[in-house]
Amino acid sequence: MKPILKLYRGYANEEELIVFGHVARTSSPGNYEFEKKRFKNAKSVLQVFRIKTIPNADVYLEHNGIKIHTKALDDGYFKFCIPLKEKERAGHGWMDYQVSTFHEGKEIIEKGSFIRPHEGNLGFISDIDDTFLVSHTRNVFKKIYILLFRNVNDRKIFQDVVPHYQALSTAGRNKKDEQNAFFYVSSSEWNLYRFIVKFTEKHDLPRAVMLLKDIKTSLMDFLVTGRGNHGHKFDKIKHILEFYPHLQYTLLGDDSQHDPFLYEDVCKIFPLTVKAVYIRQTGSAKKEKAVRAVKNMESMGVAVCYFKESKEAIEHSKRIGLIS
Repeated sequence: MKPILKLYRGYANEEELIVFGHVARTSSPGNYEFEKKRFKNAKSVLQVFRIKTIPNADVYLEHNGIKIHTKALDDGYFKFCIPLKEKERAGHGWMDYQVSTFHEGKEIIEKGSFIRPHEGNLGFISDIDDTFLVSHTRNVFKKIYILLFRNVNDRKIFQDVVPHYQALSTAGRNKKDEQNAFFYVSSSEWNLYRFIVKFTEKHDLPRAVMLLKDIKTSLMDFLVTGRGNHGHKFDKIKHILEFYPHLQYTLLGDDSQHDPFLYEDVCKIFPLTVKAVYIRQTGSAKKEKAVRAVKNMESMGVAVCYFKESKEAIEHSKRIGLIS
């Protein structure tokens, strides 16, 4: 059966290139149709969670004139971590990469993109659900209803998120075409990657590398989408901070799940690296545990804003000199 390659945005520093994706079967109903309404949208969403991946598939990365070979993991996921020589490090910003596989002697090629951030001092890591995308994570039934019956055009974004994120993306930049490093790290699964890309593009949010949760391959998995252990978020944030250790980071999340405590732990391990933390209040009142986490981060010298409306976050960012 003919395979397809699903590529995600990769990233590089001066020493290493990392690109990744999944190999799936052509018959897999994994293509989300963004404009469908109501039940047709629900059918399209459910199809995304019925994707069938191909374990141990041969995958090739075209790099510097040679084909680098690897194989997909048991869930069809593949990842290339490639050390870079000095002559391979030219250029910053978004660049293309090419991955291929073979089927019955014919090469199947897909192109993706990766970023080597422009030289600068700032990096930004944001959660997705209930941080900028209204998802109602605290109410699992409402969350699933909205995911099923609201298409990408009907999904809501929090007011004033876009000007805040755009200002952060260009903070400290003199050139219009240069932006700061931006990452979206979420407990949403790779199944929803194309939906998230489409949503962020629709609302002019910063183009970012996305690091999501392991792909799901059954309808039963759909019922627990975005839930469960959030340790992968901590691991991915830790990896980013170690991969770009010279940057000063701002972390953006919400209090619907574990972000305040994940970010608190990150601040403890990287005492010189985290500049600011933003936590969106998702309920009618601030959570006591989240308030304690905020106070603890502040005691470590981190500028923290626990806010209800994004305009509060914008004012805070101006006050601490993060944006002008």
